Amino acid sequence: MKMASPTDSVWAVDLGSCALKALRVSAVGQAIQVTGFEVIPHAKILSGKGISALEREELIAISIRQLVQRIGLTDEPLIISVSGQSSFARFVTLPPVEAKKVPEIVRFEAMQQIPFDINEVQWDWQLISPPDSQERRVGLFAVKNEVVNKEIERFTREDLSVAYVQMAPMALYNWLMFERPELMTSEDRPVVVLNIGAECTDLVVCTNNSIWQRSILLGGNAFTEAIADAFKISFEKAEKLKRTAAVSKYARQILQAMKPVFTDLVSEVQKSLGFYTSSNPNARFARVVAMGGGTRLRGLVKYLQQSLQLPVERPDAFKRLPLASNISAAKFHENVPEMAVAYGLAIQGLGQSRLQNNLLPRQVARSLAWAEKTKYFYAAAGLLLVTSLLALGRMGLDVANYNRNEAVRAEVANVISRVQEAQQQLDQERSRGDEVQQRTRKVFERFLYRDTVPRIYRLIMEALPNAKNNPTQAGLYQAFANGDIEAVKAIPRKDRKQIFLTSLTIRYDEDLETARFEDTEWMQRGMQMGYGAMPGRPIVPDARVAPVIPESTGAPEPNRVSGFLVMMEGYSPYRDIGELLDPPGVDNQPQRWGLVTRLMHLDTIEPNCPFVLLDKGNPRHFLIDKGPVDPNNQSMPKGIGVPLPTDESLASTQRPLIDPMTGEIISRSFAVRPMPGRPPMGRPAVAENDYWFVLKFKLAWKDAPKPPSPPVDLTAAGAIADYGRLPAGGQAGPATPGRGDRTTGGLSE
Repeated sequence: MKMASPTDSVWAVDLGSCALKALRVSAVGQAIQVTGFEVIPHAKILSGKGISALEREELIAISIRQLVQRIGLTDEPLIISVSGQSSFARFVTLPPVEAKKVPEIVRFEAMQQIPFDINEVQWDWQLISPPDSQERRVGLFAVKNEVVNKEIERFTREDLSVAYVQMAPMALYNWLMFERPELMTSEDRPVVVLNIGAECTDLVVCTNNSIWQRSILLGGNAFTEAIADAFKISFEKAEKLKRTAAVSKYARQILQAMKPVFTDLVSEVQKSLGFYTSSNPNARFARVVAMGGGTRLRGLVKYLQQSLQLPVERPDAFKRLPLASNISAAKFHENVPEMAVAYGLAIQGLGQSRLQNNLLPRQVARSLAWAEKTKYFYAAAGLLLVTSLLALGRMGLDVANYNRNEAVRAEVANVISRVQEAQQQLDQERSRGDEVQQRTRKVFERFLYRDTVPRIYRLIMEALPNAKNNPTQAGLYQAFANGDIEAVKAIPRKDRKQIFLTSLTIRYDEDLETARFEDTEWMQRGMQMGYGAMPGRPIVPDARVAPVIPESTGAPEPNRVSGFLVMMEGYSPYRDIGELLDPPGVDNQPQRWGLVTRLMHLDTIEPNCPFVLLDKGNPRHFLIDKGPVDPNNQSMPKGIGVPLPTDESLASTQRPLIDPMTGEIISRSFAVRPMPGRPPMGRPAVAENDYWFVLKFKLAWKDAPKPPSPPVDLTAAGAIADYGRLPAGGQAGPATPGRGDRTTGGLSE
């Protein structure tokens, strides 16, 4: 039975052995947030020694009654969980059959796989593999009728209606897939979730397209019993001693008493992971995420990490589940480890989970559906009665009015006739303008995406060092913009975090996989402006763009990635140009990002940015070259600096390059360093000043539009449509508005 329609708010309840955890999650716009939660400890631990079944049910009823007193009777959907040890899950691969026969095959598989009579269980299934996968892999989920009915009855006794029932391990999978999707990198790099409860530990191995789970019959109670046996005390006193072990003067003895349980737990986990690895030999576990109240035990997480030789993390906050303003953040974060199951249940109730199976008994679901519809039936019946009475009265009035208004109807018919004649004349005039409108649309199709390249240009400019990205040198950027040379020179040149562009080329290509950077370099030949063009002004790059939408007779192939090839050339006075371009290991430190790092996070510059940096690790898609400014270096881009005006008899290559604005030397220079004891003689020393760079990368255009077909006429409209085309043969023509646009202005930021 599949999930009912999602609602705006849902209550998720995880009934554990130590406490009842309830979480209210609401959809607010496109996001979800916590709008209520309750953690109600039971008067006694349900799985403690000496607790009878009758007393256990009474303790549960008291906790649920307290929940009702706190939240009130609610008509919002309630979703509950059943433990992994009292439920069944199996994942099977179906034989290749038609899609319409899948339910029939699934039922057959369920009868074969579920180890109970199919009529004695509540079961459901869900397709796990991607829709386009060649093989269909489905999950079969089942729980015995008496188990699920008992769980539901606990809530119905307190007038709470249960709308969804889910297995706790599957709720953990839903939580991980929603909360930490970045961990799901590969089918061969599964993530392990350990939910250490009081009675048992749920182990769930998760990948994007598969789930494997096992319940280990070891939990927090095993540690408590070990302490009780070692100290010869009652279970309740041992539980209290366990919770205060970190500050107890008997901490060492307590840990020593629990050590065998630590060993047994790790041994069971290793056996389970070993069994999974034997069935999936290519699997290499990425990490372990530990949740549940048992993780509060001092040293448990560290012991797991040392024993399993895997990274083990215990989240203390949820990344994708913000809190409403009325929720106490301190109290909520204190209970985060115990909230994973409730979190997974809640997002299923909102219809945002990966698994949507529901183990609610069908007769209960039908009763809920009819109860929901009953109020609409009463409302519809009342509305029908009122409508019938109004219609009867209206009919009498209409008959009387009709008999009185014969002359009015004749006048109306005359007016309608004249209007129809006028409409026919209007249609004739409009038909004559269809051809003109069609030609006009052809013309304006060329300009639909005229702002795309300027948009990329703006993103690149905002990714360069500026007052926003480097507020500590905001004064430098302001002085540079104002032409205040003295203020600029007041800061040592090698301390200035500036990048000057001398050339910027942007070219569109329908297939970035096969596009080559070499095909872009023709746009730069002979187009560098140099610095002699505007002496004393800020550095001016030469920006060239290829047509945003090239001519095409059809859409790109479906698997192609369309986008832009970008080539940037320039230089920087900063001592470490690598720090400004692509500093390593700063992905989580935005204040230290460089130009390339910001290009990798374009969404921080423009939310929902349609452009993505393509595969930085592939040299076919990303190249960077740099070196000290040296006029004798053939690899250095052109247009950097101007030669120092000295003796004209010297060759220009022997003259150092200087900053046209400040007059400072920016190229390699030679100094004479006196040798001790020999004043007349010296030895040359090379001083490196500024550094040049060449950066080539590709920007994938998400949801790139279909290129328009070329016009078919040679009229004025056709001539306008040719605006922006490259000449035949693909070579650069003269600098016309359609083939490139020379951009001027300071680009020090």
